[in-house]
Amino acid sequence: MDQVPGSPQEPQDARGDDGLPGCYRHPDRPTGIRCTRCDRPICPECMVSASVGFQCPDCVRGGSGTGHAPRASVPRTIAGGTIAANPRLITMILMGINIAVFIAMTLDDGRLLGDLVMLGRTPPGYLPEGVAEGQWYRLVTAMFLHQQFAHIAFNMLSLWWLGPPLEAALGRLRFIALYLLAGLGGSALSYLLAAPSQPSLGASGAIFGLLGATAVLLRRLNYDMKPVLILLGLNLAFTFLWPHIAWQAHVGGLIVGAAVAFGMVHAPRDRRTLVQAATCAVALLAIAAVVWVRTLQLVG
Repeated sequence: MDQVPGSPQEPQDARGDDGLPGCYRHPDRPTGIRCTRCDRPICPECMVSASVGFQCPDCVRGGSGTGHAPRASVPRTIAGGTIAANPRLITMILMGINIAVFIAMTLDDGRLLGDLVMLGRTPPGYLPEGVAEGQWYRLVTAMFLHQQFAHIAFNMLSLWWLGPPLEAALGRLRFIALYLLAGLGGSALSYLLAAPSQPSLGASGAIFGLLGATAVLLRRLNYDMKPVLILLGLNLAFTFLWPHIAWQAHVGGLIVGAAVAFGMVHAPRDRRTLVQAATCAVALLAIAAVVWVRTLQLVG
């Protein structure tokens, strides 16, 4: 953990390329947000949501500063989650699952792929069967499958880059919900629009969901949107121009990830948990509705 300056009034001279001051706990992270009590610059990982603005962890734990704001017993992230000592834990677990499944697929000569890949429906008499035949679990398992080394390498690098900042800003439980719902959104749209017998696999839907969530978070914090918008544009261009890419999964994950993140970071503080849970529930119901409609089309 980075060293915390001893005095609330200690000046912070670190400046980023855009002229913003660096977080007092993480000087290499430029930020435009300051603690409402001590006025020190704080990054998303250090922000603790308050009734007005955000506070730094020191002020929350020590009750420092003026005014009569109540001391919070547990520091909270911008989305209301608990601030974790290791903001990369869930990201590392997800990476570990993906890598373990990839190794298992490599060792079993493709049999695991046939059992877990996302398939809509296959012609009668063919194996494996698909989602339309009742194997709904494929919508989830496909999120953790990769065939080529370049495929999993690119997705895991993207997850390592996008995951920790979102995990720190949202909290672990909300980050897990975001990741899984975005991945399911990608599987659902692929199931709806792709050919029934076209297999779809990979963490790309969830990764695009994290990219959309990053854009929403930066907008919420009034950060410069140009870098993430450029990155998003390049990834979408690559999605539609490169052959053999399931663009449906990318777009579905992006839409669901951005929508869920919006509900999480814009939820009113007095009803935050309720609004966030309702946002996730609505997203899950929408995904289930898409799957149900497509299943009726395929078996009707």
